[in-house]
Amino acid sequence: METLKSYNPATGEVVGEVPVTPASDIPAVVARARAAQPAWEELGLEGRVDLLRKTAEIFAERAEAHGELMTKEMGKPLKEGIGEAKSLAYIDHELDEIVATLQPEVVEDKRLRSTVYHDPLGVVGAITPWNFPMSMPAWMVLPALAAGNTVVFKPSEETPLCGQAYADVLNEVLPEDVLIVVHGADDQGKAIVQSEVDMIAFTGSREVGKHILRESSGTLKRVVLELGGKDPMIVLEDADIGRAAKFAARNSFGNAGQVCVSTERIFVLDSVADEFEAALAEFAAAMTQGNGMENPDVGPMVNAGQRDHVLAQVDAAVEAGATVLAGGTGHSDNFIVPTVLAGITEDMDIASVETFGPVACVTRVASVDEAIEKANDTHFGLGAVVFGQDQADTAAVARRLTAGMIGVNSAAGGAVGTPWVGARQSGFGFHKSPDGHKQFTQTRVVTTRA
Repeated sequence: METLKSYNPATGEVVGEVPVTPASDIPAVVARARAAQPAWEELGLEGRVDLLRKTAEIFAERAEAHGELMTKEMGKPLKEGIGEAKSLAYIDHELDEIVATLQPEVVEDKRLRSTVYHDPLGVVGAITPWNFPMSMPAWMVLPALAAGNTVVFKPSEETPLCGQAYADVLNEVLPEDVLIVVHGADDQGKAIVQSEVDMIAFTGSREVGKHILRESSGTLKRVVLELGGKDPMIVLEDADIGRAAKFAARNSFGNAGQVCVSTERIFVLDSVADEFEAALAEFAAAMTQGNGMENPDVGPMVNAGQRDHVLAQVDAAVEAGATVLAGGTGHSDNFIVPTVLAGITEDMDIASVETFGPVACVTRVASVDEAIEKANDTHFGLGAVVFGQDQADTAAVARRLTAGMIGVNSAAGGAVGTPWVGARQSGFGFHKSPDGHKQFTQTRVVTTRA
């Protein structure tokens, strides 16, 4: 039997392996999930949610082990891996939100009484990324299951052990074949998309997202896609420069920059650019780097391919005239030293193509209008950030940005209960929130005379 080996990006050691699911077996896997779906739906919303709540205690008990597994398999610092693992235990609010969201709604006029139901679609194919290898599956699998769907789940080939560990917890409480794990790479992902599933939920690259849309068009499968970004940050003249620089360092270098809402493009007003660049370079130089098990600030890239992509962008930018303010050298194995580049221009590849690495790129601008224009000059539109003192002025700048989520003096992600949503080519549909939960359902309207 063919197996998929998982390697520690910090050491190169084998962490473990899983059996690869032959792509030719995917139709049969989907058929098993479809056969299990009616009984799962028959449990009712509250019955399904009661079962899923039982996983909270298991996730809490295994948080340390799951955190260590994430660190060994994809490289993130141990404290971040454990934090991600602990978050899986806090599902009560989301399950309560799902129950409230999917209740039947009654709408009446003088003649008719309509009931709006939110029924399961059937079988959902969930294809998840490696950068948050347990929390991202939860964003897709949990609402899909609660809504009454069965799920065929393919974790990233970079983090199959984490995906399997997540599914193992759920399968301790779920009936057989309600959640089935498929392991493999591109062939298995394509086979799921081409199969008879009713929906694809995917987080990953824009190019793969486009492929999924094309393939899904033949049968008009439902899709929810989160496709990354090239997030901008605007630093206004009245911003708290120290606070802005500290945020930029954390948001550019956290998880080695391997975050869909990492700050990748920073636009700073000329009058405060010297101060900001100096502060950002200082924060970058102070960051520690190493094996995630030693709890550094920054761990390794997930693999050599991702490392080479980032370094190629940096080298090309420097060759084209960018200035290195911090880092830029000392890289080894899968480790890239946190790097700050200034003098970035639109013609550089690093200005428009997603980097997904620990690189902060600074561009000076003469006006707020120029900053907004440059920030919006992208195919992407996931997150954005604006730093400034005057709340009204800063919020007004935020409202002119085309991203789906904009943070004012804070990260882009919203309060609990708000959707995770991208604009333009960063997304199709929603995750989280009532809007996101409804993505996994078929709305049906039953009408009688009043």
